[in-house]
Amino acid sequence: MNTQDVIRLASQYLDNLSGHIFDVLDISKPVTVDAALNLAKVISKLSPLLGNLIEFNTVEFLNKQNEFSEFGKWQRQDPGFPDTIFVGTVQPTPGLEIKAWFPLATEITARFKDSQNHFKYDQTYVAMLAWLPEKIIYGKPRILDVCVVSGLSVALARDTHYHNPPDYIVLEPEDTTQRTANLQQTNTSGYKFQGSVEELLEAQKIVDSWGIEGKIYKPTREYQHLLRELLIRYKYRLDTNFAKMDRIVHPGIAKFKQRVYNIEVSGITVGQWNRLLSSRREDSIKKYLQDYLEIREESIDELLD
Repeated sequence: MNTQDVIRLASQYLDNLSGHIFDVLDISKPVTVDAALNLAKVISKLSPLLGNLIEFNTVEFLNKQNEFSEFGKWQRQDPGFPDTIFVGTVQPTPGLEIKAWFPLATEITARFKDSQNHFKYDQTYVAMLAWLPEKIIYGKPRILDVCVVSGLSVALARDTHYHNPPDYIVLEPEDTTQRTANLQQTNTSGYKFQGSVEELLEAQKIVDSWGIEGKIYKPTREYQHLLRELLIRYKYRLDTNFAKMDRIVHPGIAKFKQRVYNIEVSGITVGQWNRLLSSRREDSIKKYLQDYLEIREESIDELLD
């Protein structure tokens, strides 16, 4: 079994998680419509906790599959990248960066900043697991859909989408290979031009002098040197929204997102639930919670009986 065999097999098992319920936490059904409304407002705050629990359990799930045991074991390496690697006899070491997505959030907020240089053997893939409570705002977390894509393809899509010198430049981390493992840097960064119009035109002439392929992103030391000269010479702002998965414009991730939004849960699609719960139209939200989640108005006397 080689690296791609391990990744392919893991991807197949992860795909089969669609519809799977993780018994890690059970959110109780709200007893009143008002309680349901309040829960709907804060349910997204559980996303980081439940997302981490899902990621932990996914590793355990993979290790229960007999096909892997002869060759190694999946192991988390938090806070390293990727967060899950296959430790054993297979080289280069296969890895999975597992990202749980709660689709009632405004966007896929997970980031992907790692350099193309990390993926030269295409040994690391990104596994995205979309999940919701069984009944939208209560119940156990259920996997809606899974997307597994090459980490290299995500890095290429990110750099191609963002990099547009001199207006926007993507920079590789500086060489930190001499540092201990916990201090080595692998993340790219995005910078937006902040100079004047005249300075932008001047910088454009510099980029033009790089030749016909001067705007095509390269993670090489030579090309990065050219970009750093721009950063030194002109004013740039670090882009704090750089590399959010929702903004990378990766076709596989875009299709995955649309699939998830089209899944019907408790009477309407996930996309419709997303729009409804983010609308702040409390009367409409209450009506849908009553109609589709079987939550009814009850008096205090009924609750105490």
